[in-house]
Amino acid sequence: MIHICPLSRLSETVTRTGARHVLSVINIATPVTLPAEFPRENHLFVGFNDIVAPQDGLVHPSAEHVEAILGFARRWDRAAPLVVHCYAGISRSTASAYVAACALAPQRDERELALALRAASPIATPNALLVSLADAALGRNGRMVEAIAAIGRGAEAMENEPFEIRLD
Repeated sequence: MIHICPLSRLSETVTRTGARHVLSVINIATPVTLPAEFPRENHLFVGFNDIVAPQDGLVHPSAEHVEAILGFARRWDRAAPLVVHCYAGISRSTASAYVAACALAPQRDERELALALRAASPIATPNALLVSLADAALGRNGRMVEAIAAIGRGAEAMENEPFEIRLD
């Protein structure tokens, strides 16, 4: 199970779900606080801005970020849930969770996973650049990009509610 949430609900989500792995995809200088008992070796911080094209002074998603996300997801033992968060729980975290799900459940159709994401969160708007880079890294030949484009932009919101997606 992968749980997605905004930064403001991170500690609560980790505690509620019993998660033992956390992926933070958030601006470089943003402080992230986890419960005191959380195993620090199971936390990955990947810093980039929520943009879909290079912009001066900002860090856009890159192939290196995707490789870090994929490596962390593949090291997750699945004994306890994984929590993925960004600042608002809308774009970077939903893209990262989708990327992880595609990598960890290669037998599942990209569109099916995108529809499951949309059903779980009407607000989710996965970062298109991150999805595109992951699509190339996973050899999905544009299917991930097409699937995310097909679900469209999510509903307007300042912050998402925590939600989850299943890998099976």
